Amino acid sequence: MRSTFSGLNTMVRGINMNQLSQQTVGHNITNADTEGYSRQSVNLAATRGQAQGSIYGQVIVGTGVDANSLTRARDVYADRQYWSEHSRQDYLSARAKEYDKLEAIFNDTVEGVQSTLEGFYEAWDTLSVYASDSSARIACLEKGKVFADKLHTTTRDLQDQIEANYTDVRLNVGKLNEMLEHVVELNKNISAAEATGAMANDLRDQRDLLVDKISGMVNVNVYENADNMYSLVSNGVSLVNGVSNLHLEFSDPIANADYGINDYTILIKEAKIAYQPLSGQLKAQLDAIAEDKSYIDKIANMAAFMLSDLNDQHQQGHGIDTAQTAGVNFFGNANTKYYWDNETLSLKYTKYTTTLDEVGYDRSVKANNNYQVGDKDYYYVRSDLMDVEDTGYTGSASITTDENGNELKDIEMKKIDIISALQISTQLTAPNGHLLIGAAGYGYKFDDDGTPSTADDAIIPNETGDGANAVMEAKLFNMDMTKDPRYVDGAPAAQNEALRAIGTISLNAYYNKSMTELGANAEAMDSKVSAQDQVVAQVVEWRENTAGVNWNEELTNMIMFQQGFSACSRCLTSMDEMLDRLINSTGMVGR
Repeated sequence: MRSTFSGLNTMVRGINMNQLSQQTVGHNITNADTEGYSRQSVNLAATRGQAQGSIYGQVIVGTGVDANSLTRARDVYADRQYWSEHSRQDYLSARAKEYDKLEAIFNDTVEGVQSTLEGFYEAWDTLSVYASDSSARIACLEKGKVFADKLHTTTRDLQDQIEANYTDVRLNVGKLNEMLEHVVELNKNISAAEATGAMANDLRDQRDLLVDKISGMVNVNVYENADNMYSLVSNGVSLVNGVSNLHLEFSDPIANADYGINDYTILIKEAKIAYQPLSGQLKAQLDAIAEDKSYIDKIANMAAFMLSDLNDQHQQGHGIDTAQTAGVNFFGNANTKYYWDNETLSLKYTKYTTTLDEVGYDRSVKANNNYQVGDKDYYYVRSDLMDVEDTGYTGSASITTDENGNELKDIEMKKIDIISALQISTQLTAPNGHLLIGAAGYGYKFDDDGTPSTADDAIIPNETGDGANAVMEAKLFNMDMTKDPRYVDGAPAAQNEALRAIGTISLNAYYNKSMTELGANAEAMDSKVSAQDQVVAQVVEWRENTAGVNWNEELTNMIMFQQGFSACSRCLTSMDEMLDRLINSTGMVGR
């Protein structure tokens, strides 16, 4: 009788375990498409046997089956690999999107910087042929204005992109804080649930899914302690430490006068120290902001070249007004002298109380360092400001004080100020101001022996139709340092490069080089994204092979456990019939 009841208990266990396994299969099937879900399985183990007597002594009779544990299929090494590669993937993807935005800003397939630059060059080229034509002069002013406006618009677009990135960073920091707090709550719940030895599989899946998303934002290393809690360490900072977490926040606005924007840093709220991610979306957005600033630098360099080099050349020509005015700025303030400082690599300016053409220029052959006999049919006028009195040229002493005796100080310009200063001079935009465009150059008289005269009146302005200086203005767009009169023959490349804001190459080459680098970087980033996607796809497949729900396998298990349940039930029915026969159908035997 005792063994019979033991057999009944064994069958009941079999029914219960098959039913539990069947429920687990159903749980897997219903969560097959749930994000982050890991396949679960019941680990069955034979229960402790029971001793029974026999003719050969005692034997151990099995008592059935029980659930040893209910675990999820998860590969911790695949998880760690995924968190690392996913962080890099999101970084590269975010950077690729930023390059797409930059290419849209500098889109030269339509009316971009390249086309406006070419239009400005063509206007000077036309003016060199039709120097006395008013329409050509007005067109030169208009094309210069269009070019300057395009640089302003492009700069504003870059500033807007920087601000948009900071806004995205702020939103991502808020999301990251929420996820870190959620990880802490899951840590507590998992630890409490597993204190009795059970496995909180669904809660663990939720926690790992959160870590998946966190790894897309920042780089994290994950550690699990003895209480089954996660610690998330990023850049040496424990963002989550079991039951507590740090909070990230934005700093107060930091005015950046160089770029005309407000900068921000990510701070650890509890410690008030800066946090710098090494990968993920946050790192990509911060890098994008730095790159946007680098392109503002490039635009500022182009504007600086116009304010210094193009203005210098323009000042050396004269207009076709009655006074044949010279020394006029094409861009910038009329009473400001702009120049590129070789030592500080910045654009500086000196402001005078009168316009540059009123201050006066040295136009004597002996003071001209760039003059070469027979080299050109016009005179390259030196752009140094000189002290000119009514009695004529008094020497080569530079002006150091204004009319009130105050010292004239050179002021270094911010990047955004350089770009803002790129406006057509008010002298040229005034009524009949186009007549002041310095398209014409200067010639010089010869003595009877054919050598250049050294007389005071040796330098003479060319005729109205002369476009010699416009030729030089047009050449500036495609002239590299080797053809620049300031080029120092035999000097180190770095020394020559420092002489101009755009370096040794021409203006067109400088812009084309910048756009070529942008295109190459964007293409390279797309290639990196494609390669990284393949790496992540392999890791995801690795994870799915372990943790993913396989429909064929689950349906097979379902049939197997269903048959096991039916077999145990049938066996239990048979035992019940045996007991019924034993108790109710054996008559008086055993009384």
